[in-house]
Amino acid sequence: MAGRDIPAGPVASGGAAQAPAGIGPGQGVQPTLPSVDALLRLPGMQPLLDEYGHTRTVAAIRDLLAEARSAWRGQDVAGGDASAGRAQPSAAGGDLPATDEAWTARVEETLRRQLAPRLREVFNLTGTVLHTNLGRALLPDEVAQAVARAMTTPANLEFDLDSGGRGDRDDLVSGWLRELTGAEDATIVNNNAAGVLLMLNSLARGKQVVVSRGELVEIGGAFRIPDIMSRAGAKLVEVGSTNRTHPADYAGAITPRTAMLMKVHTSNYAVQGFTRSVSEAEVARIAHEAGLPMAVDLGSGTLVDLSRWGLPREITVQETVAAGADLVSFSGDKLLGGPQAGFIVGHRDLIARLKKNPLKRALRVGKITLAAIEALLRLYMVPERLPERLTTLRLFIRPQADIRRQAERLLPGMQATLAPAWTVTVEPMFSQIGSGALPVDSLPSCGMVIRCADGKRAGRRLKALAARLRELPRPVIGRVADDALWLDLRCLDEADEGAFAQQWQQLENTP
Repeated sequence: MAGRDIPAGPVASGGAAQAPAGIGPGQGVQPTLPSVDALLRLPGMQPLLDEYGHTRTVAAIRDLLAEARSAWRGQDVAGGDASAGRAQPSAAGGDLPATDEAWTARVEETLRRQLAPRLREVFNLTGTVLHTNLGRALLPDEVAQAVARAMTTPANLEFDLDSGGRGDRDDLVSGWLRELTGAEDATIVNNNAAGVLLMLNSLARGKQVVVSRGELVEIGGAFRIPDIMSRAGAKLVEVGSTNRTHPADYAGAITPRTAMLMKVHTSNYAVQGFTRSVSEAEVARIAHEAGLPMAVDLGSGTLVDLSRWGLPREITVQETVAAGADLVSFSGDKLLGGPQAGFIVGHRDLIARLKKNPLKRALRVGKITLAAIEALLRLYMVPERLPERLTTLRLFIRPQADIRRQAERLLPGMQATLAPAWTVTVEPMFSQIGSGALPVDSLPSCGMVIRCADGKRAGRRLKALAARLRELPRPVIGRVADDALWLDLRCLDEADEGAFAQQWQQLENTP
């Protein structure tokens, strides 16, 4: 039973009993609510029991009744003028149901709301392709299919099909990585931060690691290189200044306690002006002359020269390995266009030391991630077809003219829905790659700009409109700036264009 104040027995014909005439909230009389058992016996409840089960349905009914009692008691405490015509207390966002059918509908609504997925598809119209908060890289269809197969069937994750004995899960992808990067060996962990942690803990625990002050980056969530170095048990030795570091700074910092020289790619910011940094090749030379390894946290990481498609130049993993880096770590879900993962490639003996570290088991990836990585790396084996097969690259190089034509197709429907309160125009804008990759470079794009029609400042109204877009069946995420709502269409796939347009009909009469 939901409580003593709830009577046993079936729901009365016509719905729950009402408070006596002339008595309303604030006057100390609580309405009579049906019992849990009575609601369960309603004819329309059986389909819900079949779909959601007895336990979940009972929990939803109890929540609904508890909300009703809580709402009534809150109004009772508040007091105030009451009349016979005043509504009953709300339950789950509305007045108490007046009929048996209404009670059933309210229970169904509660169940659907409580069991609705929290991870939902959205339209990313922010202008940031690799948006950290929206999941970064989108997996190509071939990769997604490989993941689906891995999720639904047994696989040789750690089983050597040749010998019939136990295998190494890294072997599933290390061959592809050796061929694509020129490194001797490779291992995989769950993200690049984990890769950096594993390198430092395996090779420099209790010892010193030399890093330029200009490379002590902080990425999203206040994650800082000095912090992860401390957690790894290594001691940071800063050299140079914020804007200028010289080869002599690295050489002069080496002591008997030095375990490694390290370069960190400043992928999420750029220092400009009176600057100097030391190349990977030069730092590697200094490290090797001292008998030390040199590691590079490459951050985003790319396996191809992006400039061949008109994108900004970014150093590749292959170039970093060729420059003499002994270990290179990089991300899987940024420029690479794959799942969240951390790749470490480098000398065979160093990779072996990393794999022997107990942390490696804690940081390893499962078969789903490895299935995605293997399928992704196969795409890179045919670089000529990457623009059509790699979703992330396709979004990067999408022509501004194509995006404009899409915007012009969508414009009439959006104008009709938002007028007369809002104006909608097609305007050029700039997208960004995102997730710390190439932070000062932008991509010419196009999209919709929504402004208040009366020309007045519309801060609160814009925020309310943006909130309405997020409430759509497939939420639309844009950005509010310069007293307007900007919807960059770079990431709106043409296959989703129809579904996107249909949603605007639900925004009619938006103030």
